[in-house]
Amino acid sequence: MSDKIEKAVETFLGGYLCSQAVFSTYGPLYGIDEKQAMKIGTGFGAGMARMQDVCGAVTGAFMVIGAKYGNVDAADRQSVGKTYQDVRKFADRFRELHGTIVCKEILGGIDLNTEGGQKEFKEKNMVKTICAQCVRDAAKILEELD
Repeated sequence: MSDKIEKAVETFLGGYLCSQAVFSTYGPLYGIDEKQAMKIGTGFGAGMARMQDVCGAVTGAFMVIGAKYGNVDAADRQSVGKTYQDVRKFADRFRELHGTIVCKEILGGIDLNTEGGQKEFKEKNMVKTICAQCVRDAAKILEELD
């Protein structure tokens, strides 16, 4: 298993958000400074600011794919096409593993914005049992796309 996969998981288990863990681990490979990646990734944790939409590990990976292939010239449609292609491949593969890319669905419907949801999340140790696996899988899929 890649050292980067384990680094992403360790970063997440060290207290950073899922989105930060993935983006800060792989962003530097494509010119995004680790600290800057942490800052940018902050708004995407827990399904985008705990809105529990697209999983933060997934959005972190999407940002990595954009850093790798994204366009800087508006006329460069080839780079846009490659970015979209790999984002879709990534999402399809993540769905194969988790059934969805939506945070709330991955967590079985638990609402992290309620006291009861937070309690259940902690009692079931979902950070380690579910979220860390999402980070691990996101990192693995990124490496498979290369």
